[in-house]
Amino acid sequence: MAIGTANRLLTASPPIPTASHLRFSPHIAIPSPFPHHSLSIILKPTLPRSFRHNCKHLTLTPCSLSSSIAFSPPPKIPTLSRLPPLDFSHLTPLTICRYSAVVAFIITAAKKTAEILFSPFFWLYFSWTWLFWPWVLAFSLAFYGLYSATRYSIGQATIVEQLAIVTSTVAWLTLVPPAHFNGFLEGWPFVLFFVYHYFFFFESSVRKRLYGDLLNRDHDAKWDIGLPKSLQIGFFVLVLIGHWLAAYEGVELHLISGGWANFSICVLIATALFLRYHSVLYLAKYSEKVSVPTTVVQFGPYRWVRHPIYASTMLLFAIHCITLRAPLSLLFLVVVCLAYYGKKAELEEAILVESFGDMYEEYRKKVLN
Repeated sequence: MAIGTANRLLTASPPIPTASHLRFSPHIAIPSPFPHHSLSIILKPTLPRSFRHNCKHLTLTPCSLSSSIAFSPPPKIPTLSRLPPLDFSHLTPLTICRYSAVVAFIITAAKKTAEILFSPFFWLYFSWTWLFWPWVLAFSLAFYGLYSATRYSIGQATIVEQLAIVTSTVAWLTLVPPAHFNGFLEGWPFVLFFVYHYFFFFESSVRKRLYGDLLNRDHDAKWDIGLPKSLQIGFFVLVLIGHWLAAYEGVELHLISGGWANFSICVLIATALFLRYHSVLYLAKYSEKVSVPTTVVQFGPYRWVRHPIYASTMLLFAIHCITLRAPLSLLFLVVVCLAYYGKKAELEEAILVESFGDMYEEYRKKVLN
């Protein structure tokens, strides 16, 4: 069956031209791309009738043939253009020095930046208590504290923002300075951080205990005793400097000795907290709306000191310097506090004498300042 199918295909296909059907004609020479060779094609004018009938539209000419088999030229290899020559005719020794200074500055700045960025003490301060001290957190807390202070100045600060003011301030007094100068945090800075918090929240806790909230009450403005803003800001800056000087002057944290020396510090801390709390509590008991006294307070700590609140604050700052073993910073903070609180105490006593007369005069004679 396969042979029959092949015969049918052969009979159905068009006849193959043979040599008898062809007539020779001159051949056409086509240039060859290879040297010393030529390509010759012999054209036959006589083709079978069936082939000529189906291919009338084909015309074979030397031009078309040569164009159809033309070879494309090889791709060009790119060559590097020559760089323009450097012109040093306008360079002077002064110009060279300037360029050298700029390059040296760039190299130094890049090197210093790399040292800072890749230094672990720039990003974190590692503590022996496995606590990391991040600079980013410290600055973020400081900026948020300043923002909260601006809102507090216009009376719009929330409880969280008031807490942020105290926390940011205490952190930059007790934690940031020793972390910066020691490279880590341990021991007393953590204790003082919480002691400072507890110390400065006594007024708020007493107000919450008496009234159930922390809102200010209307009262006589003459009892809002305060020094000018410039002196208040100056006092705060000097106190901050004193705490940083204590961290710089003091010994390294891991060299602070223990034993009875630390026990005496604990006694001083308890004394400062006791003095502060009872001073605020007794003042509130004999005052209207916490800040307006109705009589001369002569009970509690006021039996020994006329201004126990100021004395407790000075004692707290002194404890910070004692724990870090910084006597010169202790002297600096004591002088600053005596100058500031002395001026403020004079203003308060003038108003107390005006309000209570001889009663306060007798009290002032028998009680220390």
